[in-house]
Amino acid sequence: MAKASPAADKRINRRVILKAGTALAAAGPALLRGGHAEAQLRADRARALFAYVGAFTTPERKGHGGGINVYRVDPTSGAWTHEQLLEIVNPSFLTLDWTQRFLYAVHADLEEVSAHAIDKQNGRITALNRQSCGGKNPVHLSIDPTGRWIVTANYGAGSVGVVPVEKDGSLGPRSDLVNLPGEPGPDRKQQASSHPHDVVFDPSGRFIAVPDKGLDRIFVFRLDATSGKLTPADPPLVATRAGAGPRHIAFHPQMPFAYVINELSSSVATYRFDPQRGALQPIQILPSLPASYTGNNTGAEIVVAPAGRVVYASNRGHDSIAIFAVDQSNGTLTPVGWALTHAKSPRFFASIRQPKSSMRPTPMRASALSRTPTRSWRSASTKRTGC
Repeated sequence: MAKASPAADKRINRRVILKAGTALAAAGPALLRGGHAEAQLRADRARALFAYVGAFTTPERKGHGGGINVYRVDPTSGAWTHEQLLEIVNPSFLTLDWTQRFLYAVHADLEEVSAHAIDKQNGRITALNRQSCGGKNPVHLSIDPTGRWIVTANYGAGSVGVVPVEKDGSLGPRSDLVNLPGEPGPDRKQQASSHPHDVVFDPSGRFIAVPDKGLDRIFVFRLDATSGKLTPADPPLVATRAGAGPRHIAFHPQMPFAYVINELSSSVATYRFDPQRGALQPIQILPSLPASYTGNNTGAEIVVAPAGRVVYASNRGHDSIAIFAVDQSNGTLTPVGWALTHAKSPRFFASIRQPKSSMRPTPMRASALSRTPTRSWRSASTKRTGC
């Protein structure tokens, strides 16, 4: 049973997994006291940011965390202050609903999704309920554009599940479960069976792309917003190179292209995307590593900058973020450079825009999460656990 408890530990010293939406801008209470000081206080509270951090808890995952941690993030200094620990088993990936009133998590080595209500005044969360997602070790979840359905990538079971979201933010019984078909890839350890690692809606919200690391395939589905049922697109999938191990996918925000980070081959593939049929056509593959690097590596995360001019990809081994420029005419990529993370194994990162209040234009930077922030980078220092 999930429960809230205080935590003295104010450091991020365990496995950290955040999605782009998990840093929540929440308005503080409006205090009508009058005067400049009170007005400034209201403005400061309105700018308050909250970050939600999932931490592994079980010995099997070498977990030392207690569950979901809530941090207040100072928008000026970037300092994190611990606000709450909600004790729950192995929350591995988190996402917010479109209203930012609810937080949802999948749980490593379990078969469930959990729902939590957010107090927008102080960022604290309260557990609502849990539901089965239909497969062991879900590693990613996405909410559809209507806000009525959660789709999960069940890594251990090789399936995709759909769970309804009720009006009060709680979860209903699973509406669909699809097993992913195909022959495993050549890597006997990492590709022994189907291992979907991501579920991402295209910009229109009509299609869901599911990279399957185990089968060297990217599946595409439609989701019926009335019934919560999945239907394969036409064609239902695109095959990658044997042994590539497609892990995550990111769509271009304006142009009909998608980009995939291949975990096992440390490469980035560009696909032309048909927004009417949901078809993916490969048009380019580039290494995610510099040619001078000769060590071991696996790819992890991929992000398209909001303006659509840059694609970032993370390398675990080289411990870097690869930077690619996007050709605005044909969607292909050109390597620009590699930014070292100064921390081991950047499993995840997110791109951050400068505040609109900034008077001077500054470039957007990619920022990852780590046990200890170093310079402008925070990167997730993790050991590989098969997902």
